[in-house]
Amino acid sequence: MSKELSGSTQLWNEDLAPTTAAQRTWRWYHFAALWVGMVMCIPAYTLSASLIEGGMSGYQAVLTVFFANAIVLLPMLLIGHAGTKYGIPYAVLARSSFGTSGARLPALMRAIVACGWYGIQTWFGGQMIYTLLGVLMGGEIGGEKIAGLGINGGQLLCFLAFWGIQFWYIVHGMDAIRKLETYTAPLKILICFVLLGWVYNKAGGFGDLLSAPSQFVEGGKKAGQFWSVFWPSLTAMVGFWATLALNIPDFTRFAKSQRDQVIGQSVGLPVPMGLLAMMAVIVTSATVVLYGKAIWDPVDLSSRMTGAAVLIALVILLIDTVSVNLAANLVGPAYDFSSLAPKHISYKVGGYITAGIAILMMPWKILESTQGYIFTWLIGYSALLGPIAGILIVDYYLVRKTELNVGELYREDGQYSYGKGWNMAALVAFVIGVLPNIPGFLNAAFPASFPDVGAGFKTIYTYAWFVGIAISALVYGVMMKGKAVPAIRAPAHP
Repeated sequence: MSKELSGSTQLWNEDLAPTTAAQRTWRWYHFAALWVGMVMCIPAYTLSASLIEGGMSGYQAVLTVFFANAIVLLPMLLIGHAGTKYGIPYAVLARSSFGTSGARLPALMRAIVACGWYGIQTWFGGQMIYTLLGVLMGGEIGGEKIAGLGINGGQLLCFLAFWGIQFWYIVHGMDAIRKLETYTAPLKILICFVLLGWVYNKAGGFGDLLSAPSQFVEGGKKAGQFWSVFWPSLTAMVGFWATLALNIPDFTRFAKSQRDQVIGQSVGLPVPMGLLAMMAVIVTSATVVLYGKAIWDPVDLSSRMTGAAVLIALVILLIDTVSVNLAANLVGPAYDFSSLAPKHISYKVGGYITAGIAILMMPWKILESTQGYIFTWLIGYSALLGPIAGILIVDYYLVRKTELNVGELYREDGQYSYGKGWNMAALVAFVIGVLPNIPGFLNAAFPASFPDVGAGFKTIYTYAWFVGIAISALVYGVMMKGKAVPAIRAPAHP
């Protein structure tokens, strides 16, 4: 098929082509290591902080994180099935539902969100270098803030330095990323236990934060308000991995079998995420005893350690951030940008574009407040990505019955071209799935400009991902009823 299509289409290149048997080298432990590697990251750690700041107890925060990840695991396994069965990435899978041209829309949306995340993680990495240099030099570095940027020269240079470290992996491709994840995952688990031991010995216990009640109990600051905090928090937690739920075929296409991707993901995502949240609560509880206040930022905590401990802690956090960022936020958009113009953009060039946009997005501005982080960023993009997930799942399981004609996915005038490359059913379902969340998003992102948004729209927005996935799935299913063309049975991986 590769020889036949490579010279006749704008939809094919070597990176987007179905994986061969020789490329399918990922076993269940590679997927488990991938998820352990991605879960053990600074943003995931600090998610617990946002929940406790919102009024939850330690146990409520941990259970909310675990529950959200158990929910998002389901679409991840469902969409991942197509990657393993046919060896195709997300950007190609989307062609069966959105059309050969229309698929560029969900690919671009997923890519832009990932660029934002890539920038955020790169900022965290740069801050670690900045903190490490400050500790080594015995004081603050960098001077005055640069006008328009809001950060000083030292922070900017450290951000660019970390950006440069990651660039090496973009140049060396997917296999280098898999090796990095596999080898660093056990190290991350070990470090978690070392950190727990360090704070326990230093603080003489784990502190009172662990046993402190939530602020929602009778007589608390937010008595009776649990559900109004829980639902938007749950949506934000689901939104945290909503990007990966879409582009998981970019990884599962390398799986040796369906069993490998299902077991690996089930082992690697919900439990480690819940355990990391628990560790974050325990460690932070001890920081109240040690420093008189709760320190949720692991970089800040590392900088307060003494001697070799600070160096070791920050170097490990640096390795962690590189591995997470490349796997979670580079692979997907690199394929997505490649799918926009396959003849001109390879996987590597797509990676270069991702890295470039990440700088332009000025990620430190996204992170200025918890309110902006959760309600504007996490929930905002989950409102866009939920509808896409709903359409992909209904198309693959209910419309296609998991049967795709792979060759037709790469033809401009084939079965999946619909009307001039666009499937209007997918487009309409996507728009209808997004629309109910727009008023709530505008109010959360620009409260001064949109102060009069009704309470009903604000409530809908707190359930953004769930509302989007349900509406778009229903609309798409109704519009596509009886319209599916049976797939010509194509060779598929078991």
